[in-house]
Amino acid sequence: MSTYLSILNISKTFGYHQVLNGVSLMLNAGERIGLVGANGVGKSTLLKIITGELEADGGTVMLTPGAKLGYLPQAIASFEGRTLADLIAESMRHLRDLEARMRDLEQQMEAASPDVLDAIMVEYGETVEQFERYGGYEMDYRVDAVLEGLGVNHIPRERLFATLSGGEKSRVGLALLLLQAPDVLLLDEPTNHLDFASMAWLEVYLRGCRGGILIVSHDRQFLNRTVGAIVEIDEHTRAARRYAGNYDTYHAAKERERRKWEFDYERQQEEIKALRIEIKQTARRNSNYRAHTDSDKYIRNAKIATHDHTVSRRVHAAEEKLKRIEDDPILPPPTPLRFDPDFDPHALKGRMPLVVSNVTKAFGECCLLRDVSFTLGPESCIVLVGPNGAGKSTLLKILIGVEQPDSGEVYRNPGAAIGYLDQEGATLDPAKTVLEAFREGIPFTEQQAITFLLRSGLFRYEDMGKLAGQLSSGQRRKLQIARLIAGRANLLILDEPTNNVSFDVLEGLEAALRQFPGPIIAASHDRRFIEQFNGDIWVLEDGFVNKNVDAAAYVGAQAV
Repeated sequence: MSTYLSILNISKTFGYHQVLNGVSLMLNAGERIGLVGANGVGKSTLLKIITGELEADGGTVMLTPGAKLGYLPQAIASFEGRTLADLIAESMRHLRDLEARMRDLEQQMEAASPDVLDAIMVEYGETVEQFERYGGYEMDYRVDAVLEGLGVNHIPRERLFATLSGGEKSRVGLALLLLQAPDVLLLDEPTNHLDFASMAWLEVYLRGCRGGILIVSHDRQFLNRTVGAIVEIDEHTRAARRYAGNYDTYHAAKERERRKWEFDYERQQEEIKALRIEIKQTARRNSNYRAHTDSDKYIRNAKIATHDHTVSRRVHAAEEKLKRIEDDPILPPPTPLRFDPDFDPHALKGRMPLVVSNVTKAFGECCLLRDVSFTLGPESCIVLVGPNGAGKSTLLKILIGVEQPDSGEVYRNPGAAIGYLDQEGATLDPAKTVLEAFREGIPFTEQQAITFLLRSGLFRYEDMGKLAGQLSSGQRRKLQIARLIAGRANLLILDEPTNNVSFDVLEGLEAALRQFPGPIIAASHDRRFIEQFNGDIWVLEDGFVNKNVDAAAYVGAQAV
């Protein structure tokens, strides 16, 4: 198996912040690797180093000579003044050039003398091989298939790229990259702005690619269906570790690591306890030592000295062992995330937490919500799905009172304490430290807040003084989740709760939500979250909420 890409001991620092620390990986032909880790650990930075957009402080990146490299960043270039037809032609230019060269060589072979014919035929064979490898014989079909698969084939080819919506630009950018058929494909969050059908198509397409693919993604289902290995960049060491298999295999391996961590920590705590007891009891036995009654004082003193030396040696050995452990202890594993709501079962009994009556909301000529009505019961568990831009976030903001409907009303039960997780993190004051932002509106002392954040594993002690505005998107999300849990709400309204969350925190959050005793309404496009939510599915589309959705059938349809 040929290796297309080799990365060896890549390190990168921004100021005093170590982003990557000796990261290495190899990508072979036909291999698909998922690159994962908490937000801010350097995944996008590593991709930019591979492309040459950024320079590493140390280490090497080697690409097989002649191999084409393709890169999909999270932010697509503007392509000012270019039409969709222009960009498609440019993406296929390599194949058109190869085709033109083939025709030229064919003409040369017809008129070539025997002494140069062999050389022409060798070049012709190499050109044909490249043309086939990059899909030249079906290029027109591929254009239509890729654009159709990503849901942008309806866009007129003469349309200026700059006039497309953000989602359309992302899908067109991905299509243009796939049409180039590079040998090494670097994808940074490729499922952003894709609906379920487009994601399912992309999963099938990538599984058929012959080149090597390195994918940064927070979509667990997408990783499950596309990759054969996971490389994780650790949030604390900034080093990389490879796991064979898809996301589920990786998750099982992390669970085993967690159980071993818990076992090793408990065993070390028992050892520390035993050593302290040994030191204390041995020293006490020495102070209670009864001298030998031998009348010969020299023998008596010698026995006392021998005993003192033995005891001292035992105490010293135990103290040294304890010091070595305490100098480099096994840190306690984070406590599982758990909601502890101020939940009075009688406060909402027989009453509805939320009642929405004939809510309508429009922005200009775009009507997002049309006479929406529903009731959220005391044990309701709702996941709200729908296309991007359908109005899911707007509806949730109306439910909590941040947005006002054009008409209709929302009744909020006085006994409902609402916990809201917004999508953008706008509820956090960027000028406040992590500790200050966490405590805002939460009745924790400073020490209680520090203990909560440390024990949950969401933050480290050195993070407490960082400004909220300086946090990465993943760290801001963790701060939001910490506030949500500590706020002791009895009704949760969550907008894309799985966005920008590292997998360990995400799995813990989902487990905590499954144990939450109150009503939940969550907007999400995360297929894995929807499958594991175990609630009712409501679809918001064209301004209307369809509550008559069979959850099992819906989830099954997304799995196709």
